[in-house]
Amino acid sequence: MTDLPGVVVTGVSGRMGQMLVREIQADGRLKLVGAVERSGHDWVGRDLGACMGGADLGVTVTDDPLEAFAKAQAVIDFTAPAATLAFAELAAQARAVHVIGTTGFSDEDLAQLKHAGHHAVIVRAGNMSLGVNLLTVLTRQVAKALDADFDIEIIESHHNRKVDAPSGTALMLGEAAAEGRGVNLSEVSDRGRDGITGARKRGDIGFHAIRGGGIVGEHDVIFASPSERIVLRHIAEDRSLFAKGAIKAALWGQDKAPGEYDMLDVLGLPKD
Repeated sequence: MTDLPGVVVTGVSGRMGQMLVREIQADGRLKLVGAVERSGHDWVGRDLGACMGGADLGVTVTDDPLEAFAKAQAVIDFTAPAATLAFAELAAQARAVHVIGTTGFSDEDLAQLKHAGHHAVIVRAGNMSLGVNLLTVLTRQVAKALDADFDIEIIESHHNRKVDAPSGTALMLGEAAAEGRGVNLSEVSDRGRDGITGARKRGDIGFHAIRGGGIVGEHDVIFASPSERIVLRHIAEDRSLFAKGAIKAALWGQDKAPGEYDMLDVLGLPKD
């Protein structure tokens, strides 16, 4: 066990945090060496296993990420943009692989992450699943093959506690569609139609977000012409698939040079 790469999970009390802990324990290729929560959280200072309602794991939840990261070879992070940016600097100092499943970053946030990637491995993806990343490749290929006679609409559905929209996955699919078309997504993105909006602009890529119940994640990419439609769809049935993907990314990054990577790199899927 001591020879296994050590991993820290941030935001460990959340649904993804606890899922990551369970999957890391079940997988057996990483050793959980740290668990981080925000200052003032009632899990801080207690054994993680007891906090999760089970046997002690010998890992005490801390609000000091620097101390936790110093003994880790990987950090898995599904938190919020502000927290992730702070963690990125500390993970870079520790030369730990930083696997980021956080979404909702601004352009300024991404520039800051790029700086951290000069010093350590960052694997960031709007979605960690194999299926979604295959969907990204297919979306790019279909968009490249079809002209603007086919309108592109992206519909995503998630649980009612998700705080950002469109989802990181929807934006990832939008970027893939824009790349296939050879355009800049920021110039053709059409979001949140309401009221008398006028006719749809040719070449735009539309986004629509549904929030309800406990939906894990559903994404549809629709290519619609006046006479036919092509629909690419991915449905996530279990949140564990995201944790499994993050573990794969943490292991993949162990021997890589500093830089920014994504799940297409991890999975060896084509980017063009």
